[in-house]
Amino acid sequence: MAVKIRLRRMGYKKNPLYRVIVADSRSPRDGRFIDEIGTYNPNTDPSEFKIDEEKAKKWLENGAQPTEVVAKLFKVAGIN
Repeated sequence: MAVKIRLRRMGYKKNPLYRVIVADSRSPRDGRFIDEIGTYNPNTDPSEFKIDEEKAKKWLENGAQPTEVVAKLFKVAGIN
């Protein structure tokens, strides 16, 4: 089972909020997930990003692969 760390879209039309989740790569974007490790709000200036660093590091050590966007957010947060 390939596990990804990716964004799950929340909010409403033209006002997205995202949750950073750990999910099976085959599940749909807003479908089942294994764990929720943070939030991302691109609507504020500067954008808000909250992450549970311990959970993120645990999942990365266990082989979860972040998507490109999540990898950039991790880099800004100092995780990796």
